[in-house]
Amino acid sequence: MFVSKGRVLAAMSGGVDSSVSAALLKQQGYEVIGAMMRFWPDNKKDDCFETCCSPDAAYEARRVADILGIPFYLLDYREEFQEKIIDPFIAGYRAGETPNPCVNCNTRVKFDSLLKKARMLGCDYVATGHYVINRDGGLYRGDPKKDQTYFLWGTPKEAIPHMLFPVGHLEKPQVRALAEQFGLPTAKKPESQNICFVQGDLKDFLAQHLTARPGPLIDLETGQQIGEHSGAQFYTVGQKKGLGLWKSHLERYVVQVNTATNEVIVGPKEACLWGGLEARQVNLLVEAQDLPERLEVQVRYRTRPVPARVEAMGAGRLVIRLEEPQFAVTPGQSAVLYQGERLLGGGFIARLLYNALGLGRSLIPA
Repeated sequence: MFVSKGRVLAAMSGGVDSSVSAALLKQQGYEVIGAMMRFWPDNKKDDCFETCCSPDAAYEARRVADILGIPFYLLDYREEFQEKIIDPFIAGYRAGETPNPCVNCNTRVKFDSLLKKARMLGCDYVATGHYVINRDGGLYRGDPKKDQTYFLWGTPKEAIPHMLFPVGHLEKPQVRALAEQFGLPTAKKPESQNICFVQGDLKDFLAQHLTARPGPLIDLETGQQIGEHSGAQFYTVGQKKGLGLWKSHLERYVVQVNTATNEVIVGPKEACLWGGLEARQVNLLVEAQDLPERLEVQVRYRTRPVPARVEAMGAGRLVIRLEEPQFAVTPGQSAVLYQGERLLGGGFIARLLYNALGLGRSLIPA
């Protein structure tokens, strides 16, 4: 007699990772229910969402579910996605930050709202195709080339026992090979590299939602205007190209974006090197007293973590001193905490501290 290892709601995006995850779960003896969260609205053109979140992706996910012989549901998350992901994304740029919507999506939708839906369906677990390892009550890095723990720092601790990552211990070529073995149509599907709800250029997307106000480019060293920008909200810390400098031979980088005054401050590359930060909305996956004083911090998804020390903590905020100054530490991005391969938590970058050029405690207001 078949005895299920538990009922799992498998989040299926129509991509190869989530498809193989669902197949592996069924092979391992779980009762699998496939589900895709519908984000795309009715009043937009068909290609307004990227491949991972489009109607075509839903069709692919349903095909995979049919091949695996599992039920499949298309869950309506349009209003929630707009409220929790798209609106804060636009608001972040309006405030001069550079938000990462994937963090909010995992924290506030996949491992919050979707987990609640799973419980309503009598499921013990939610499974995704993330390259993450859930071991001994903690989250650890998966394939170094594809590791996605960076996006999961906001996960509630109580959700971790209910999260499954079937491909977390695998590398991408192995996942594609398994998709071929299972006969899945997503085996050779290309990866989506863009923000799922931004089709084409990010600046064009923002221009549809934020009023463009040309303003001055201010040189950090002289205080003089050396160019004109097309709207402060279109710029990000560390940006070099497309600044609108009057003298194109000057090498300048965005040091600060101030949407309140509609100014963009630019300076030499060294001005973008910061040795510390303060994070807000901090979430820890370990008890606060167990957080090591010395750990590693990763300030962007594609950068390596660097040794750091916790200088102060409290009221959802964390002050961190980086042992190696980092380029373009950016408000709105995430500072993610690690101890070796283990994810400890993280927070949103609110203030920049300890500039390499001695610019003072911070250029960025709290």
